[in-house]
Amino acid sequence: MTTARKKIVLAYSGGLDTSVAVPWLRENYDADVITCTIDLGMVDLETIRQRAFAVGATDAVTVDGRETLVDEFLWPALRAGAIYEGQYPLATALGRPLIARYLADVARQHDADAVAHGCTGKGNDQVRIEVGVSALAPGVELIAPIREWGMNREDEVLYARDRNLPIAPSNNKYSTDENLWGRSAEAGELEDPWVEPPEDAYEWTVNPGAAPDEPAYVEIRFEEGVPTAVDGETMGGVALINHLNELAGAHGIGRIDHVENRLVGIKSREVYESPAAVLLHDAHRALETMTLSRDQSRLKERIAQEYAELVYNGLWDTAHRRDMDAYVDSTQRHVSGDIRVRLHKGSCVVVGRTADRPLYNYGLATYDRADEFDHTAAKGFIDIYGLPGRTQRRQQGG
Repeated sequence: MTTARKKIVLAYSGGLDTSVAVPWLRENYDADVITCTIDLGMVDLETIRQRAFAVGATDAVTVDGRETLVDEFLWPALRAGAIYEGQYPLATALGRPLIARYLADVARQHDADAVAHGCTGKGNDQVRIEVGVSALAPGVELIAPIREWGMNREDEVLYARDRNLPIAPSNNKYSTDENLWGRSAEAGELEDPWVEPPEDAYEWTVNPGAAPDEPAYVEIRFEEGVPTAVDGETMGGVALINHLNELAGAHGIGRIDHVENRLVGIKSREVYESPAAVLLHDAHRALETMTLSRDQSRLKERIAQEYAELVYNGLWDTAHRRDMDAYVDSTQRHVSGDIRVRLHKGSCVVVGRTADRPLYNYGLATYDRADEFDHTAAKGFIDIYGLPGRTQRRQQGG
């Protein structure tokens, strides 16, 4: 009686690391390898699928996850105002829990014994994927070849040549990742935080100095905190983000040079490009100034920081995130309106705001003859407002 071979589902990008991982898993685990490739905005699925078979995969599953990424991850994070450490719009971090979901789904569909990924042993993504898969498919073994095999890039190339794998090693100077919401680059020259990022570290944005001399203006429509139209044209989420990435990137918007605190306890210098994300976060925040009360805004700022850290730390599939979403959803009921933004040589400036149901009231705000504010009420307000301070000083001294 023959024993069924082990089945391993591998998150497969088509790059050197995961291509080498296919035969390595077959040899070291005596397993059939089923690759899983997810398009989150920048992937040629069919080319990668054929490459998976060429390096020895038993099956190659491909998924177009773009709309799910936008609707279930990017828009909730945008509505929450989630930006990690005030700079990073969480592009990679928001994609990983969706990848974990698809890996868990494929593992169940194929009755797989294990899930494998190509993350390194000191990055954040190993945590995000493994925590996500273990929550959604408990009991499935998790394998991290790069953590286990101890090979460097040169070793991987030799390993591939020994097995005649059809791999052309990339000459990329940097380690990169990208999806609809942004692109990241690290390693190489970028590891010295004193060195200005070279231009070849960027692909989505022009150097602000080389951007057009004339500014561009763009109007973005929001419905309950979700962007739905650009310059009067209604767009689906994927098309809208792609359009704004191109438009804002052409004006040098969205470059981020950040030394961040990784979950594993080290600091890492990361270069990000997120043209659409930067533009949309600025526009969304401007619309909230028109529609949220002072107390709502202040609490939501604290929620936004907590939300960003939760996403960055790989805890998307938790009740804590769902509870924060419930508060955010409530705050966004009236965040509907239009924002006009000027794009010019790397700067993204909100220059116009209008909301369907604004808290801004011209009659109360104006200083001209249309002023409706009751100035006579100010004296009594000031007397009562200052009463605690006056009482304490009188009773206890300065």
